[in-house]
Amino acid sequence: MSQSFPPPQQQPQPEFPGFAPVPPPAPVRDNFAGGLITAIAAAVVCAGVYGAIIGGTEHEIGYAAVGVGFLIGWASGKVGGRNPALPVLSAVLALGAVYAGQLLGEAILISKQLPVSVSELLFQHLDVVNDGWKSGVDPMSFLFFAIAAAAAFSGSKKAAA
Repeated sequence: MSQSFPPPQQQPQPEFPGFAPVPPPAPVRDNFAGGLITAIAAAVVCAGVYGAIIGGTEHEIGYAAVGVGFLIGWASGKVGGRNPALPVLSAVLALGAVYAGQLLGEAILISKQLPVSVSELLFQHLDVVNDGWKSGVDPMSFLFFAIAAAAAFSGSKKAAA
């Protein structure tokens, strides 16, 4: 003999006059691959923009390094969610993006002085560009690296929340 049970009854939500019902919690995002791909794409774009800023102004700008780091972290956190590896990877990618941007900026500055294109400097004479970067590096450059990494870590955490 099969016994049928009545469908479960939903309990009515208590109504409080003047208060709106609480919405259900948002689903937790955890898309590691999407966050990583987005962070890599953001790092490439930010490195190019940062290098163009350095090449155009002939100075490193601290706010630009903060922006590079924050944008990479924000992009990874927004797409990837709360995966705990993404803030760390964002910080590493921010370090790489700031370095690549500084090399690009150095190549732009060298190409203004020599009859050599930026792409030729970067693809055929990267050692010359790197030596030029090393000769101009100072403690402030390393501070920009640290700031960018911290901004990326923080930006990823904030965007994922």
